[in-house]
Amino acid sequence: MADLLGPLSIVADLGFGLPPQQAMRSALVSAAMARHLGLDEEELRAALYVPLLMHIGCISMSHETAAIFGNELAVTRAVALTNLGDPRDIVDTLIPEMTRGLTGSEAEQATETILTQAPTFGKQYDTASSEVARQSARRMGLDSLVQQGVYELSEAWQGDSAPMGLKGEEISLVARIGRLASDAAFFDHVGGPDLAVRAVAARAGTLLDPELARVFEREAPTLLEDANHDEPVERLLVAEPKPFLEVDASAVLEVAAAIGNAADLKMPYTHGHSGATARIAAEAARRVGLPQEAIEQVTLASYLHDVGRVAISNAVWEKAGKLNSNEWEQVHVHPYHGERILLRSKTLEPTARDAAMHHERLDGSGYHRGCRAVEISLTARIIAVADAWVSMQQPRPHRAALEADRAAAELRTEAREGRFDPVAVDAVLEAAGHAPPAGPVSPGGLSRREIEVLRLVAAGRSNPEIAQLLHISRRTAEHHVQHIYTKIGVATRPGAALFALENGLLEPIGA
Repeated sequence: MADLLGPLSIVADLGFGLPPQQAMRSALVSAAMARHLGLDEEELRAALYVPLLMHIGCISMSHETAAIFGNELAVTRAVALTNLGDPRDIVDTLIPEMTRGLTGSEAEQATETILTQAPTFGKQYDTASSEVARQSARRMGLDSLVQQGVYELSEAWQGDSAPMGLKGEEISLVARIGRLASDAAFFDHVGGPDLAVRAVAARAGTLLDPELARVFEREAPTLLEDANHDEPVERLLVAEPKPFLEVDASAVLEVAAAIGNAADLKMPYTHGHSGATARIAAEAARRVGLPQEAIEQVTLASYLHDVGRVAISNAVWEKAGKLNSNEWEQVHVHPYHGERILLRSKTLEPTARDAAMHHERLDGSGYHRGCRAVEISLTARIIAVADAWVSMQQPRPHRAALEADRAAAELRTEAREGRFDPVAVDAVLEAAGHAPPAGPVSPGGLSRREIEVLRLVAAGRSNPEIAQLLHISRRTAEHHVQHIYTKIGVATRPGAALFALENGLLEPIGA
């Protein structure tokens, strides 16, 4: 579980405008504090997991934050720097950070908005993010101690905070440790241990448990030691108490689905996008005859394909007008952010490349790498088409949602013009219940791509040669050949050649 939650916590970091790996650093401080206090294994595990999920729910308020205050990532970074328990620091830190770069009149208007709306909005924000974090933890199969901890992380020691207005020791110990660890790790990263100690001391008795703050002040160098490790994922695996919490393949999919859903909450236009993409891509993979292992990888990659979106402000995603060159550059790198996250997990690493290629196109016109057909696997092609199909039928600030017939026509046009794989387009449309235009049924129920493969088999081409000629992987070629043999009821090349000959399939398609 630590190998999953550690790297995936970077989604929450980026969604809150924090440096990547900040949540992992917080988790390591929290675990060190729990060990120092002598907590049992269940509490220690919760102390490790809770900070990893601290900001996962914050993504859900990106739309509202951007609408009121502007770039939500700049806002949340400013909040992280501010001692919200000290009205003077709101004036000295929060307002200057949130108005940085604005003109005089813009800064005055922004300051008025902050002073009049921020208190009420802050409670709404904390309540929503706490609810989403708790629901995400529940879906991931994490226990009630973790669920309670993430729900109460926003509660302040002095009370009168969201979501429940708990005070003092009414707040669970795991939540109190997690909140202190988050502040300590952040300021340690910003300015070192001395700044971390000062920041924790300044918040003691208002936001933070004063007794935990005194423990941290005494033991700061030791408690911060793991947080400064070059590879926090490795340290998480060491810090996780034994026996490790291990998960099977279905549970991995649930964790991925929870993270994908949270990322989709970034704006109303994308709600449910990852789940819909995963369902359609998985069924499309099944229809082209991919094995179960490949179908599971397609599903996993689809759930997580768009997590890099959270690194880009809603001010860009929700812009109704034309994007400028800088904004387009930000959009073009969101698959890169997602790939870097997945590559940090041994469990998720095999899905990273397929997930990051959902905007690549066969003719090289896509992004972020500009890959061409030979570099794009069949699984990545399916995910790209499924992503496009779902996206087209969701509204965007610059366009209305497309009707299914119009979206299907767009996909077929993209295939004809060489950007999408025709086999992937047909499979996705079939999986979505949108059958291709009526036409003659091919012998044996073979698809166009399968007929292409059959002709090459009949011509005596080997699987590696078929893969090279059709710009697919050798493994995909092998799957196609076996699937064809099953459909037409043969087991040899001569048998396949005879079937093709008897059914007039040796002529070029469309001749």
